[in-house]
Amino acid sequence: MAKRTATKNKKKKISIDKGVIRIHSNFNNTIVTLTDVRGNVVTWSSGGNVGYKGTKKGTPYASQLAADKVAKEAVKLGINKVDVTVKGPGSGRESAIRTIQAAGLTIDQIKDVTPIPHNGCRPKKKRF
Repeated sequence: MAKRTATKNKKKKISIDKGVIRIHSNFNNTIVTLTDVRGNVVTWSSGGNVGYKGTKKGTPYASQLAADKVAKEAVKLGINKVDVTVKGPGSGRESAIRTIQAAGLTIDQIKDVTPIPHNGCRPKKKRF
């Protein structure tokens, strides 16, 4: 009987010159995602991913740690220019942006993509 040799899948080297960091911040958590320009996720982190549980996930410090983790990974991959899109009403928005800038990444554009209702739901019919 022939011997089987195990072959490991080699990781592909990703070379990205520009990335997009998406910050989704709500009152309970902040999710920071690094994507390429097309939208394919490269790496991500959140308040829960860095070790916090419960209400501490929604703090600015937890979002700062999550953004720092993503920014260090981006620098390791060779990305130096990023666009930042921010979504949601949470408290970790500004601290995450400051951390990304402090990590050595150049921010080209900051865009707020928070959805805003423009007319609301249809009202109930009138009672007689």
